[in-house]
Amino acid sequence: MHQDDWAILIFTILFIVIYGAYKTRDNKNIQSFLKGNNSSNWFTIGISVMATQASAITFLSTPGQAYYDGMGFLQFYLGLPLAMIIICMFFVPLYHKLKVYTAYEFLENRFDKKTRTLGAILFLVQRGLAAGITIFAPSIILSTVLGIDIKILNFLVGFLVIIYTVTGGTKAVNITQKQQMFVIFFGLFFVFFILLEKYPENLTISKFLDYSRSSEKFKIIDFSIDPNNRYTFWSGITGGLFLALSYFGTDQSQVQRYISGKSVKEIRLGLIFNGIFKIPMQFFILLLGVMVFVFFEFNKSPVNYNPQVISYMEKNHSSEYDELIKEYNELTQNKNEIQERFLSNPINFPIELNSIQKNEKDLRNTIKQIVSENNNTIEENDKDYVFLHFILNYLPRGLIGLLIAVIICAAMSSTASELNALAATTTIDLYKRNHLKKRSEKHYLNATKIFTIIWGFIAILFASFGTLFENLIQLVNIIGSIFYGTILGIFLVAFFFKTVKSNSVFYSACLSQITIFIIFFSTDISYLWLNFIGAFLTVVFSNFLKKLN
Repeated sequence: MHQDDWAILIFTILFIVIYGAYKTRDNKNIQSFLKGNNSSNWFTIGISVMATQASAITFLSTPGQAYYDGMGFLQFYLGLPLAMIIICMFFVPLYHKLKVYTAYEFLENRFDKKTRTLGAILFLVQRGLAAGITIFAPSIILSTVLGIDIKILNFLVGFLVIIYTVTGGTKAVNITQKQQMFVIFFGLFFVFFILLEKYPENLTISKFLDYSRSSEKFKIIDFSIDPNNRYTFWSGITGGLFLALSYFGTDQSQVQRYISGKSVKEIRLGLIFNGIFKIPMQFFILLLGVMVFVFFEFNKSPVNYNPQVISYMEKNHSSEYDELIKEYNELTQNKNEIQERFLSNPINFPIELNSIQKNEKDLRNTIKQIVSENNNTIEENDKDYVFLHFILNYLPRGLIGLLIAVIICAAMSSTASELNALAATTTIDLYKRNHLKKRSEKHYLNATKIFTIIWGFIAILFASFGTLFENLIQLVNIIGSIFYGTILGIFLVAFFFKTVKSNSVFYSACLSQITIFIIFFSTDISYLWLNFIGAFLTVVFSNFLKKLN
């Protein structure tokens, strides 16, 4: 990167960290640290909720997801608007009335201490893992740019987040997220217009759409009923609904964002704002991924976007790699000739291009297989490197630094929310609740800050053992889906089944969680369905055990 890019990158990140720490430096008690003195308006809540979910993974992985698999991932969010309405109707009034610090305090009010503890522990396990992944994402970027060991970068990124999260708590997270989201959208809109400028002159909107649809990138809605098909209308409207209900209604990283609101009205407006704008935002990010795909169809692209894979193949399998590259270049040349006809004549998408795309895909998979079989320290899956490759190689000077700042800011905002929530849950639901001797507010404030630091270093440790899996955004959602259904089921029983007692729901939740583990590790059912299955089983088992008591 040029020194101008470095200047913009460093200035943007340091400004946000210092600004957030300065504006919220006067936290005097646990109420101000965890709930920001209930001073957040609806816009701050809406932006904060959106920013918590929109981590670096969103801006790094989602375009790569669209590049390879198209727009179908958008179906993941179909249940979100309905989830927002349900949460506004049932969850928000109760949380506000009880003046809870965490969602799991409500569970003790409704059931007992052990059910509260179970809900808190399930949250801590899955969110602790997710926090590590959100740190891992920006480290990929910096490692690619700088060539520095990713473990060192995990520590640096995590340390920056710890600083302003410990200093300012919930208020610092909320305040900095507004600046971070501004930077994020500013950068993404720049990418959009630069992509349009770099397209061939004859690539009209109709030809772009024709090319995208024929390459199977613009299929948004899939009505198939195959449970193994990961993203369909049915999995999104059911599994996606239950995942959103659990994430926004019971996950402390989100609950903490809106319980800091001034009133029920402000909280509801903030959540509805998120429900309205989240799908268009994800559509835009996925569209950027499709646009990047079309761009690389008309411009030179590597056979694998992870530079470590290319370097490994050149050093260790040079002759085999040379043959594959020769074949890849021939395919590219043939594709360019057909594309020229496509651009210059009013013809439909040439079928020959699909055949070439398939052969290119086979070549890419061959290289991935070679790396996978011979070196398990290199991630051969390159979905998370696609957008980064475009940023580093095709954006003008100065904008590269801004876009990398965008992704790192997103990581910091999401990780800060997670650390804040992990510390709050640990302090309120485990430490304070089981602390026999009552201590001062100052003591619990300091305890929360200490737990923030501890969880920060745990997240850094998890990040050091990170893997891209299929890609990061799917990995985060898979981890969440394993636990979210059970947690949501407990809350649904609490809200709607007043005759079910604590023992019934506790043992049902344990049984449901074990069942989800078995389903996940022994079947190929799409992870979105796990959210529905987990919640359904918890409710059914609870009512069955109630009858036995």
